[in-house]
Amino acid sequence: MSESSGSTGRLYGVGLGPGDPNLMTLRAVQAIGEADVVAYHSARHGRSIARSIAAAHLRPDHIEEALVYPVTTETTDHPGGYRGALEEFYEKAAARLAAHLDAGRTVAVLAEGDPMFYGSYMHMHKRLADRYTTEVIPGVTSVSAAAARLGTPLVEGEEILTILPGTLPEEELTARLAATDTAVVMKLGRTFPAVRGAFEASGRLAEARYVERATMAGERTGELADIEPESVPYFSVAVLPSRVDAPRPSGKAAGEVVVVGTGPAGPLWLTPETRGALAAADDVVGYTTYLDRVPVRPGQARHGSDNKVESERAEFALDLARRGHRVAVVSGGDPGVFAMATAVLEVASQDDYADIPVRVLPGVTAANAAAARAGAPLGHDYATISLSDRLKPWEVIAERLRAAASADLVLALYNPGSKSRTWQVGKARDLLLEHRSPDTPVVLARDVGGPTESVRTVRLADLDPAEVDMRTLLIVGSSQTRWVQRGEDGGRGIVWTPRRYPEA
Repeated sequence: MSESSGSTGRLYGVGLGPGDPNLMTLRAVQAIGEADVVAYHSARHGRSIARSIAAAHLRPDHIEEALVYPVTTETTDHPGGYRGALEEFYEKAAARLAAHLDAGRTVAVLAEGDPMFYGSYMHMHKRLADRYTTEVIPGVTSVSAAAARLGTPLVEGEEILTILPGTLPEEELTARLAATDTAVVMKLGRTFPAVRGAFEASGRLAEARYVERATMAGERTGELADIEPESVPYFSVAVLPSRVDAPRPSGKAAGEVVVVGTGPAGPLWLTPETRGALAAADDVVGYTTYLDRVPVRPGQARHGSDNKVESERAEFALDLARRGHRVAVVSGGDPGVFAMATAVLEVASQDDYADIPVRVLPGVTAANAAAARAGAPLGHDYATISLSDRLKPWEVIAERLRAAASADLVLALYNPGSKSRTWQVGKARDLLLEHRSPDTPVVLARDVGGPTESVRTVRLADLDPAEVDMRTLLIVGSSQTRWVQRGEDGGRGIVWTPRRYPEA
């Protein structure tokens, strides 16, 4: 093909698909046909998978540019280390391609899969696309190829797909796998033992599938748990398919109850572990207000009830588990703080439920959420007390308030008031004023994380019971708690308690 003159050439980033040449797009074949120069990456052995996929479309008059990595996974004596060696290689490779483009030649850079999806082409694109006319031609990814070869839906409806590199630390992989609905982990090879460990630690190993060299010669699929680590090449992926209508993995325990904390409000407060437990459940049980915070999933049964039937709710969940169901009992905040964990464990301690597995997963507490919004009022020792006298007499509450106040502890006061309980806040304020200065800061945190969130600070002497309801949490400072006005807080001020307590 003759060289152009008087103008620069055109750059193509050509996606070749997962390996089978028949899965190349018509545009990919067309772009290779238009090119004067065909470039492709390879390791030092010189063999290029990208070139082998496109081989049938290469012509004798094509100028071939083999971009050979100086290192892949081995160590290097480059002064900039591994990253420095690669950066230098990318700069030199881009300069080689730029010389062709400046000479008016059209350059097609071949890329397995999709050029912008974990591909080597993107390093050329970032260095050249702002200087030359460029077209990126998408390709079928290995993710799509793996799902097709498994013959099972990858993601359906409102499920969330997470794509992860196997090079992440095992703990990070574990958290991500626990939190998502479906996933694909790429770049296996020597990372496989850690990847498998992450699947096991997240409780997802029984669901996981394995695909090696999808659509290529030597393709292999199977259960991830059955794969020998030493047999795994780099071009393989681990897949968590869609859970919608999926059969329960064989060998899984018959049923269990997991008590989960949803945090004070909304999905932002869920932990990865909690997300995973909610996604895996056959049934979700809880107080209707908290149940509404949990995403609706196809095939999952939801059982809402009133806030004052904790024991009945716990017994219902355990009965479902005894029939083989995986049950998530949802609780606001942390399930172990004035919440459902105690109710479930109390019923589970009965002989009838002795064989039902029960797990408790922590959540962000209302006290911690409120404290974070206000600053750091819980920075030193503090006590958590519920002002509700529904399950304990007021005399006990008053005695504990006096004891905590006498000890100069910061107080996080739960359940301060409701429509049927309007006097406790005033009583608590008057009692605390016997031990605390009238200027003691009190944080009123209402609906933290919710749409009507309100966080403000008042003096203890100015605490008005009429401004407190069941959705409010109070944090009462100690003698050391500070309330400071800063320019950036809009006049609300920040509240913090020093970590150092003065000597007597």
